[in-house]
Amino acid sequence: MGPATLRGKHIPKTTTDQRLLDWRGPSDWVHTDPWRVLRIQAEFVEGFGLLAELGQAVSVFGSARSRAGSVEYESAEVIGAGLARAGYAVITGGGPGVMEAANKGAVSEGGVSVGLGIELPLEQGLNEYVEIGLEFRYFFVRKTVFVKYSQAFVVLPGGFGTLDELFEAITLVQTGKITKFPIVLVGSEYWRGLQEWITGTLLAEGKISPGDPELLRIVDDPSEVVQIILDAHNQDAARHSGFDMT
Repeated sequence: MGPATLRGKHIPKTTTDQRLLDWRGPSDWVHTDPWRVLRIQAEFVEGFGLLAELGQAVSVFGSARSRAGSVEYESAEVIGAGLARAGYAVITGGGPGVMEAANKGAVSEGGVSVGLGIELPLEQGLNEYVEIGLEFRYFFVRKTVFVKYSQAFVVLPGGFGTLDELFEAITLVQTGKITKFPIVLVGSEYWRGLQEWITGTLLAEGKISPGDPELLRIVDDPSEVVQIILDAHNQDAARHSGFDMT
């Protein structure tokens, strides 16, 4: 799971993911790849074992570059606190910025705060508000754990990593690989361009189905996020029990 801590000149020039996926390199990869399979298996076992009894949880994504006091940071903190009050564990990538804020909000309300970190070329580590934490070597293992233990995704403004997690979730829901759950985007101004491209280009050109844009909910008020998730889960529970609340 990558328990070692390396700083300064001791940080490797490449990540474990890069060494696994890069086709270039010496022929000894032929002999070492089977051992990497065991390391990958160990990460899955460790992640599944640690979070197996987590209960209902929501993953919160957003930029690691959002500073304390920014709109995104404060929104994430409010959302983390609201999720904790509603009984959800809060899962983030464990880093700074939006992730730190969401973990901080969960802790402030006595909730369960989880961080799933990733090995990167630059030192990062888990933020101080993570109470249950894992640091992964492999992105794809980490993404599987995010999806497996989340009942909803909340996505605040972020960069490529945030978009990666967002589109992973949309694709899995769209294709029926996972049970449909809420995906809530926070910040209409930030996400407007994406929303217009989805409807004006993807939908208009028939690249997605008419109902696909509805997989995303966009809000500005952080307090709306928790209510959207609660409503969706209550409706789902009602359907499974034979009652329709819609």
